[in-house]
Amino acid sequence: MPDNDSSVQTPSVSGERKLAAIMFTDIVGFSRQMGSDEARMLRLLNVHNQLISQAVTVHHGHVIKTIGDAFLIDFPSVVYAVQCAQQIQSQFRIHNAVRDKAEQIHVRIGIHLGDVVQKDGDVFGDGVNIAARLQSLAEPDTIYISQVVHKEVEKKLDLGTVVSLGHPKLKHIAERFAVYALLPGSPKGLRQTLQVQRLKMFRRLRPAHWLSVAGLLLIAGTLVTIRSFPGLLPNIQPLVPSTQPLPLPDKPSIVVLPFTNMSDDPKQDYFSDGITEDITTGIAKIASLFVIARNSAFTYKGKAVRVQEVSKEMGVQYVLEGSVRRADNHVRITAQLIDGMTGAHLWAERFDRPLKDIFAVQDEIVQKIVTTLKLQLTLWEQGVLVRKTTDNLEAYDEVLRGLETGVIRERVTLEAITQARQRWEHAIELDSSYATAYALLSSTYYVGWLYALDPSREALEQAFSLSQKAITLDDSLPLAHRTLGMVYLMQKQHEQALAEAQRAVELNSNDPDNYVSLGLILSYVGRPEEAIVACRTAMRLNPHSPTSYANALGWNYLLLRRYDEGITVLKQAISRNPNYPPLRATLAIIYSEIGREDEARAEGAILLQQTPKFSLEVFAQRLPYKDPAALERHIAGLRKAGLK
Repeated sequence: MPDNDSSVQTPSVSGERKLAAIMFTDIVGFSRQMGSDEARMLRLLNVHNQLISQAVTVHHGHVIKTIGDAFLIDFPSVVYAVQCAQQIQSQFRIHNAVRDKAEQIHVRIGIHLGDVVQKDGDVFGDGVNIAARLQSLAEPDTIYISQVVHKEVEKKLDLGTVVSLGHPKLKHIAERFAVYALLPGSPKGLRQTLQVQRLKMFRRLRPAHWLSVAGLLLIAGTLVTIRSFPGLLPNIQPLVPSTQPLPLPDKPSIVVLPFTNMSDDPKQDYFSDGITEDITTGIAKIASLFVIARNSAFTYKGKAVRVQEVSKEMGVQYVLEGSVRRADNHVRITAQLIDGMTGAHLWAERFDRPLKDIFAVQDEIVQKIVTTLKLQLTLWEQGVLVRKTTDNLEAYDEVLRGLETGVIRERVTLEAITQARQRWEHAIELDSSYATAYALLSSTYYVGWLYALDPSREALEQAFSLSQKAITLDDSLPLAHRTLGMVYLMQKQHEQALAEAQRAVELNSNDPDNYVSLGLILSYVGRPEEAIVACRTAMRLNPHSPTSYANALGWNYLLLRRYDEGITVLKQAISRNPNYPPLRATLAIIYSEIGREDEARAEGAILLQQTPKFSLEVFAQRLPYKDPAALERHIAGLRKAGLK
């Protein structure tokens, strides 16, 4: 059902008022699928309507109206309403179990008990509005019920697995109340278990809850608590690259620009982006090559650029660019390698292949770069540059669609995490030995925990077990080792954390996130000199690095008491992103330690303006220092800056 304001607004009407159990249903993705195959969806809609009508009749319901794929139904009691919803979902599970994905029907249901006004065969009122909002909030194959419905039926019906979602804000509904998701029976298998975890995470993802929940923003080297810095997430901005020319590295250097989507469908961007990323990852594993990070390269997406300017801005000699056209089960990829210093084309080639050969094409492109630049490869590099990690192209497509959400890079939101998890869970269903999908899924649990979106121990446990599963399947995945290292750090198992972070760098020495994670762990184990080297390396690999990289560098200067260098780095970062609270905290500690208490208090005051709920207690509890004295030192500095 379309989620527009007119569908749920209460007009000024007079009529019979009564208390009613209202149920809304709709088909997930109906409009989109109608656009792609109208005949099929009309056939499935007929099946859908018959199943719902039968269940409504059995449970004494009354269909008030239908709008496309949506049903508005009232019942004489909430018991009948919930029983009907359970039967509907059960019937669709049976229907879906024996059919291909394209023939499946997935439904959302919302139920509320409230006042309605009946007039001219229609109903209006809060009871209708709230049921509609619960339905639009619901996940596929679930039933969402309001607090009043739950209270009425919890002791009368077997509700299966009930997940509390807290008190979410419903659009155009002033009152907040508890909402519950109903799942059938106990969770079975990986998908249902992860669905329950995702719904539990939703309960903690309400925007108001970001401001009070504890968690560490450690993903890119920031060493401060999110609970201390509410409102932090929207301000994780990249630093603007220096206007000074970047010197060329002491080995061949390259940036892979986003391949252009030449397909007729702009929605195929995810596929061309995924090809770009796979090629970048492939060449990044070559230790004798310097590769600019994907994040910085993608700042050029959709822009008309001169190769020489890109070469100068990124500080590299070579630029790879190309295009992708996908049609049915065929793909055409063009690629060309250019010397950014001279503008000369070193090679260009077009690959027309069946889609099933996509990994072979990527490998050929990487091998062309290796041959052209006369790179020397180790035996290990020769074996792992680009490998076919799955035989299931649908699973590979799901991985690329999950990457499109950006959740493991910059878009850490409830929506992004949920979408990515669904994609990667499905990829695992399609290929249970797909190690990359396990590694990516693991990262969503760690990131969700890290950004205080899911601060439970269960989230860390999921990250731990899924990354271990990925490593068991494929020990050469840097992301799995990096995630495992960060989980070990949170558990204060410092030696294991350091070993996993070092392994990630060994596997991909061109990934800046590997270096930042290593630098972070080195900070906590008391080796800040090495941490500075790691942070500097990350910033060079990613010229458009996040502000948190600069804070990590400044923090390590603080640890070494190299105060002037720390102040310089932090003030430069503040000039570019003044609304990033961790910079203020680090600078406040430095000013406190060098006796510039007025300036320390000024930074502390700004910090409190930005994050009124800052808590030294939480700050002290959650930072995984190996040496408690280091933590005490910084708590003292913040206290001098007027923080409590």
